[in-house]
Amino acid sequence: MQGLTEFLPISSSAHLRIVSGVFFGNDPGAAFTAVSQLGTEAAVILYFAKDIGHLVVVWFRGFRTPMVRITADYKIAWLVIIGTIPIAILGVLFKNQIETVARNLWLIATTMVVFGILLGLAERVGRQRTELTGMKPADGVILGFAQALALIPGVSRSGGTITAGLFLGLTRTAAVRYSFLLAIPAVVAAGLFTLPDIGAGDGPSGIQMAVATVIAFVVGYAVIAWLLRFVARHSVYAFVWYRIALGALLFVALGSGWISAT
Repeated sequence: MQGLTEFLPISSSAHLRIVSGVFFGNDPGAAFTAVSQLGTEAAVILYFAKDIGHLVVVWFRGFRTPMVRITADYKIAWLVIIGTIPIAILGVLFKNQIETVARNLWLIATTMVVFGILLGLAERVGRQRTELTGMKPADGVILGFAQALALIPGVSRSGGTITAGLFLGLTRTAAVRYSFLLAIPAVVAAGLFTLPDIGAGDGPSGIQMAVATVIAFVVGYAVIAWLLRFVARHSVYAFVWYRIALGALLFVALGSGWISAT
């Protein structure tokens, strides 16, 4: 489930929470979500290894070579750094809330619907003319805060950044690619930060976590290639309707007592 949903704008953390509640009757915890995301981020790093390596080299070269600082790649590297700051700060400040009240299924159902509608509006009104090279530092800050909203399960990290990117006029492909790049430092840091929590209490064991991470990597790698092809040719309305339908179904299930909210 992590591999299938991490890169789609439908919230992997919400799906992990919902599936665990339906089939296992409990919440695997924020630590499981964060660490299993290491598998999908490893898939991103492998898929974009050439691009990532180039951006890192250009960023370091920019410190000693003034001509490098005017290149588009140098600017993109800084945009990724700038966009990572909001989620790093907010993730530390609201760690306890993220691990407790934010995982309530009533809240997840609400965010699935609300942010699904926002994604649809962004697709409808966004100009979709700007590529990555046309982004400004202010765009990086806005997209960084959009990504930080995904600390609330149901918002979706990729969904938040894609929605904000479309509102800012980015093309779908540019918004998705920036979402991939922006996720790497944030998700890897979150996964490593929560590694000590694995195996604590009644949560998943280390072996279970390792199996989940490997599966997430394999499935996630396939999803990356599919999503890039999909958004180049199609709108995101399919994801919008899926989010709304799943959120509505979750409201019914919670209201009928079929599933516990906590």
